[in-house]
Formats: sequence, C-alpha cells, structure tokens
Amino acid sequence: MLSMVDLARAIAIIKKYEGYSEKAYPDPDTGGAPYTFGYGTQYYPDGIPVKQGHCCTEHKAIEYLFYEVEIIQEELSKLNLGLDPFMENALVSFIHSIGWEPFLYSSLIDAIETEEWGEAAEEITRWIFSSHNRVIGSLINRRREESHLFLTEIKNTLSAPGDILISAFRNYTATPQQLQAIQILEHKSNPYVLAEFANVFNNRQSGGELDYCENGSVFTSWD
Repeated sequence: MLSMVDLARAIAIIKKYEGYSEKAYPDPDTGGAPYTFGYGTQYYPDGIPVKQGHCCTEHKAIEYLFYEVEIIQEELSKLNLGLDPFMENALVSFIHSIGWEPFLYSSLIDAIETEEWGEAAEEITRWIFSSHNRVIGSLINRRREESHLFLTEIKNTLSAPGDILISAFRNYTATPQQLQAIQILEHKSNPYVLAEFANVFNNRQSGGELDYCENGSVFTSWD
C-alpha cells in the first residue's frame, strides 16, 4: 500500500470538488449510468459498477477514494514521466476526474514528456466541458487549482533566490529578447551594485571581501 500522505493534496482537491454523496446519483448527461456515490466513486474495488439505489457511508467513501487514487498513482508511475510530488498530486486528481483513458490519449502527456510545463498546465485547464460541450462551472475552479498545484515546484525553483540569474546565464544565446531583458535589468539596477558585480564576475576584485547591508545592497570591505 502506498502512503496516503503523499497524495494528501490530490485527495483534498477531489473531496472538495466531488463532495460526499451517500446515495448513488445518475450521470447528468445520460440521466442514468454511470452512477456515482461517495467522493466520485463509480466502481467498487472488485470492478462492479455502482448502481441506482446503492448507498455508502462516508467511512466507506473515503476507503474507496484511497483505493482509487492509489491505483491511479501506481499506473502513473509505470509511465516514468519524471513527475515531482506536486505534479503527481495534480495529475492524480485530474485523472480521477476525467478517467484514465482520456488522460492517456490527451496531449498532456506529450507536453510532460518534452518538459513543456506551461503547456501541460494549460492543457489541464482545458478540460472543463461536459460530453455535450457545455462548460461546467465547478470544473473551472478545480482545473485552475490542479494547474497551479502542477506548477508549484517549477515556480518555487524559478523564484528561488540566486537561481533566476544563474538560470538566465545558462540559457543565454544572445537573442533580441534576452538582450532587451538584460538592458532593462541594467537600467533599473543600482550602479554601485552593477560595478561590484562586474568586478567580481570578471575576477577584477583585489583585496576586498563582499559584505551585505541590511537593505540587501553590496559593499566591499577592505583590510
């Protein structure tokens, strides 16, 4: 059994948007099967479908939900997509909502495999329609939350102190956009900080050590 702590975020989203239903209710598009109860459960663990008139306690509903997300997590791991924990939680919730086969045949996997994270997150937000191409209001917020969760680690990495410039230097190819960004940064930066940076970066500092003021600016202390 996999640890439910790992999927706590996915479970929270599912419970939030599915809501608990003691009695089985029909599919809004068909007016009949598939029937759903609990927290979005349509099949018992043995594969038997939920039917009209079936009921479940909230305790059982959580038990079924845990079983379902574990199965999704196991299947996701077989795809070797290189997901971080936030991405995995987001996709478990997403797949629990749309189904496994629609996910497998979506362009979302292609975007993940090519590490186009922004496109992958955008793809998640597109799944807000019913089978009759009507927008479902509750899905808009759910997809937004799943999309934001998917990008959590990426955003944290990009916003980590010191990593932004390092990442920019590594990816520098002198494109017009990159040159423009550098010019904007230089124009808005403190000239003393720029001078200190240039000296240290080009190894022209002699006899001094960098210190930091309380406001974050840099000065050189000399022996």
